[in-house]
Amino acid sequence: MTVTAMAFYLFALTGVGSGLLVVVARNPVHSVLWLILSFFSAAGLFVLMGAEFVAMLLAIVYVGAVAVLFLFVVMMLDVDFAELKGGMQRYMPLGLLIGLILLIELGLVYGHWNVADSAQALRQSPTPAIEDTHNTLALGQLIYTDYIYLFQASGLILLVAMIGAIVLTLRHRDDIKRQNVIQQMHRDPAVAMELKDIKPGQGL
Repeated sequence: MTVTAMAFYLFALTGVGSGLLVVVARNPVHSVLWLILSFFSAAGLFVLMGAEFVAMLLAIVYVGAVAVLFLFVVMMLDVDFAELKGGMQRYMPLGLLIGLILLIELGLVYGHWNVADSAQALRQSPTPAIEDTHNTLALGQLIYTDYIYLFQASGLILLVAMIGAIVLTLRHRDDIKRQNVIQQMHRDPAVAMELKDIKPGQGL
């Protein structure tokens, strides 16, 4: 067994194991830490595939930003672990049933999997040859040249989803004083201010 194969099995087993522990871990902080380990394992697999740029993005963006943000949010939340465990035990049979159904479906799909003869050529056709350019330039050409409209459409979809999430979670509370910029701009100084003539030695 070569070093590459050993590294592949190491990263693959670590990724699968850490992904499983993300789901079954009782402590949310531990789940986030296992998620970070799974991201690093996936980055290692990308390096073995020759996609160093994607591995770097995965490590910087997901581990350095998203996972750390999850960790801070989970640590700041007041999580009731007793209630969390009770809810998990209540929905455990339903979750196991759904997981079993998904495993059966995946087994049926994998059992009837047929690979076409032209699949390898079709998979390599969008990307230029590795001898002509490196993978970072090829990825940039695919995203920002060949599929620029699809890339922009996906960005618009994510923008609409973000705005929808903000609108759905926005709650107006009556006990919070909010700033009304339009009302402040159109107020009359003669009505908003009142001048008092204070005599010497006289209080307000």
